[in-house]
Amino acid sequence: MARVTIEDCIKHENDNRFRIILAAAKRAHQINKGGKTLVPEDNDKPTVIALREIADGVSDIDAILAHNEEFHTLTP
Repeated sequence: MARVTIEDCIKHENDNRFRIILAAAKRAHQINKGGKTLVPEDNDKPTVIALREIADGVSDIDAILAHNEEFHTLTP
């Protein structure tokens, strides 16, 4: 199991840990829905893969947050 911290993902002094978490959650959701991973999976969960992508610099936080997806919700 890989351990990736938010500090590994902070590259610039203007990076906000909350934006990083939001981007990682959104990217993990994309991966979970079948999105192609940009780093080797190594039997990790989508959340860890998303954080590794951000930490390695292969996923851009701004690009992830700018990507609009429709989320379908179930109506009762």
